[in-house]
Formats: sequence, structure tokens, C-alpha cells
Amino acid sequence: MAKKPITSRGGRFFKLAGMTASVAGQYAGQRARRLIGREQDEQARSESYGKMADQIAGTLGELKGAVMKVGQIASQTQDFLPKEFSDALQRLQKEAPPMPFEVITAQVEQELGKPIHELFEYLQEEPYAAASIGQVHRARLHDGTDVIVKVQYPGVDDSCDSDLKQLRMALRLGGLLKMPKESVDQLFAEIRERLKEELDYDNEARNIHLFRDFHKDDSGVLIPAVIDSHSTRRVLTLELVEGDHISQVSPERYSQDTINQIGHRIFVTMADQLFRYQCIHGDPHAGNFAYRPDGTIILYDFGCVKKLKPEIVKAYRKALVAALEEDYQALDRHLIDLGARVENKPAIDEAYYAMWRDILIRPFDGHQPYDFADSEIHKDVAAKTSTVFQYLDYFKPPVESIFIDRMIAGHYWMLKRLGVQAAFRSELEKYLADAG
Repeated sequence: MAKKPITSRGGRFFKLAGMTASVAGQYAGQRARRLIGREQDEQARSESYGKMADQIAGTLGELKGAVMKVGQIASQTQDFLPKEFSDALQRLQKEAPPMPFEVITAQVEQELGKPIHELFEYLQEEPYAAASIGQVHRARLHDGTDVIVKVQYPGVDDSCDSDLKQLRMALRLGGLLKMPKESVDQLFAEIRERLKEELDYDNEARNIHLFRDFHKDDSGVLIPAVIDSHSTRRVLTLELVEGDHISQVSPERYSQDTINQIGHRIFVTMADQLFRYQCIHGDPHAGNFAYRPDGTIILYDFGCVKKLKPEIVKAYRKALVAALEEDYQALDRHLIDLGARVENKPAIDEAYYAMWRDILIRPFDGHQPYDFADSEIHKDVAAKTSTVFQYLDYFKPPVESIFIDRMIAGHYWMLKRLGVQAAFRSELEKYLADAG
């Protein structure tokens, strides 16, 4: 039996306020212990963080909406929150319990202005998928077209601003935000802007038309078409285009050559969006991709799309070129242009840049195929995160490019889970040269 959802702004506010008070109390207790000389050891501090993280993740998962989406973003952004919180928030990528069907049908009828039986031959009660701000159901139009219907949870858009304020307060009072106030302001402003776009299904429909145009000449990339007659700001109906979830890509049905072909398509699609179109799919987790044994990839969910400023793409390209060429003075300058490095600080030790370059360059280091299945880049990055403290005041989260980093991280995990073996160095150099 599905739990009755909290859809009113007041109900959401009090739920989040209770979470905030609890987290703030736990943090105050930590500080008090430190002040009287009872410093927690690392394990005790980690356990305390873990307890707070579980409470926040549980509340966000129950409320869905803006706060759950922020949790998903935070889980992929290591410099946003302590590791314990990133780990706990990873659950929000998988755990999205469905809304009751009567809530969904009421929302559809209110938005489309007709009873369900007039709109569809059938609307399946079992959700096709459940996510942070909406739920997807399979259906069929009266002309026989199989479709999926994406329905926004009631009250989510009205409570977006209030939710974000409460979540930010909880993170601040819990002593959890690891960045200056100015960067926090920029980050939450950027997240709010993206969420407002994502809560507008008319905007998503426009994004789908745009990306279908981007990839219209690539027969190996499919994007479902919008059914405009059955779509509004809070309901989006798309043609049904099915493929295998990444967990279904098995050796019995997918040869290594096919997996490598899929990996190549993933890389080219990502690079095209970044360097050619300067407009990226900003939510690249496994649930938004599907695959077919002929090597086709299918892209879903275009609510979170980030249009990039040309100067950001240019600085990003120059930083990549400098890193590839091991020109660390140039890399330092380009990171300042990108907004990732504080301009009035002295130059960074080149050995520090070299350390990170040697870890992150591996898939592009030479022209031999790189086996993503065996990749431990994420482990090596985690092992070196403590080194960032020596330059903590030198760097700031580059808000303009946070979605680029998120896109790259999401694609890395897909290539790893698929077990792609591919050499992308020549391809990358071509994009960097073309972008220049």
C-alpha cells in the first residue's frame, strides 16, 4: 500500500523543518563536544554524519520533488557535501516509491481536461518508472499508438522555492556545505533555474524537438517523439521506444564488439553535445539510457538540459588541451577563465596538477583500447580527495560547468558498467581541434 503523499506546501514545509531542526541539533551537539575538549575521532564523526545523511536522504525520498532532485545532484558532486552524504544520497537515484494511481489519474484529467477513458484506450496502473518529480505510465491512444505518459507529482512545482530554502538551511545548520557562501548562492541559483525548467514539461517538449534535430542524421541514436495533443505543462506524452536497461546488457545478447560500438556512440553523443551543439543532456544516469542488440542507444528525459555559454566551452576545451599537453601553467590560466580557480591566489604547484592529470587521463592516454570494466579511476580520485585541503582556498566549484562534470561522471559510470573497451584519444583530439 503506497504511503499517502505529502503534496501541500504547508505539509512539505513542516516535514523539512522537522528534519532541519533534528540535523541542526545533532551538529550543535558535535560542536559542544569539541568545545569541551571531547574531540570525536574520525570513525565517530563519520557515524554521526552517516546518521544525519540517512535522515536527510529518507526525508528527501519521501517528499520527492525539488529536494530529491537536489539530493541526486549532490550525490554526484563530491565537492558539495561530505562523503557520507554523497553515499547516502546515491540511494535517491534508485529509490523512488510510486504515487497512488488515483493521484496520477486525477492529475492527468485535470491537465488534459477529459476523463481518462476519452484520452486513452488504456492507462496502465503499474508505473513504468518513478522518479524525483514525476511518474511514468504506459498507455495506448485510441488510434493504436503505444505511448508513455509522464505525470508530474501534484504540488511539486508550487513548493519548489520553499523546499530549496529549507534544504539549504538544513545543510547550513548541519555544518555540511563545504564551500563559501558566494559559491553556495551561485550553486543553488543554478539548481533552481534548472529545476524550474525541468518542472515545465512544455520546456521539456521543446528540448526533445531540439535534440531530435541534433541527432536526426544518426540512425544509431533514438529519441522518442512528443505527442503534442496529449501534453501540457505537467503531463508529457511520448511515443513508446523501448530498449534494454543497462542491467540487461548481457554477453548472451550483446557481443563485446556491440558493447564497444555502443560505447563509441555514447562518447560521440556526449562530445557532440558539448563541443558542437554546446547544449547538454544534464541528467545522464542509467535510467535515462536504453540499448538494443544492434548497437542502438535510446535517450530519455530531457527535462534537465543545460545550454552552455560559448566562452565556457572554449575555456573547457583549452583546459583539456593544456592537460593533454602537460602544460600546467596554461592549465592554471584556463581554469581561472572557467571559473574553477580563484584568480587572486598564487599559481598551483605543477606536481598537484600532474597528479590529477595522470589519474583522469587514463582512458585517453595513448591509442590502445581502454578497458572501462577494470577502471579504478573513481577509487583513485577518492583516495586523493584529502589532498584538496592544501588548496581549499584556491578552487571553487565551477557553477557554470557543474553540469559538464556531472555529464562526464554519468557517462563514465555507464561505460564502466557496460564494460566498454575503446580508444577515444584520436576522437577527442578531433573534437578539440574542431572546437578550436
